Amino acid sequence: MPHPEPGLDPDARLRDELVALLRSGAPHVSPTDALADIPFERVHERPDGFGHSLWDVVYHLWFDQRDVVGYFQNPDHEVPSLADSWPDGPASLEQWEATRSGFLDDLDTLIARIEDEATDLYAEIDHAPGLTMLREVFVVADHNAYHLGQLVQLRKALGIWGG
Repeated sequence: MPHPEPGLDPDARLRDELVALLRSGAPHVSPTDALADIPFERVHERPDGFGHSLWDVVYHLWFDQRDVVGYFQNPDHEVPSLADSWPDGPASLEQWEATRSGFLDDLDTLIARIEDEATDLYAEIDHAPGLTMLREVFVVADHNAYHLGQLVQLRKALGIWGG
């Protein structure tokens, strides 16, 4: 992870650190690296000892992150059931590609919101008293770090991790 720019004011430093946490993955693997070069023909395999496939985990990452992004963008957003956050069947190549790119696109949306100085990271979200944008960023960062690590372990077990 590159060092932050010196001399930043506290707000800019926090935003810079949050973006680095989400984008670079430091001290974990980055989302881009974890999702790179996965052969579609392997996404539904479940190695011995693993309860999920690559498809399951990528879908879950996308679904939950999309839920958080939808939540802070839309006061009428309905929080889905936890059961819906795992796929109910295999993906087509198009679904796999759309889900993988959708996850990265939603991450870019979240990062753009963090980088927007008009976003008050500490203010309660209007339609969610007690919750802040900063809290939602931490939720996404923590969830992503856990499941991106799970992806790496799955890829290692499948023999398709080169990192």
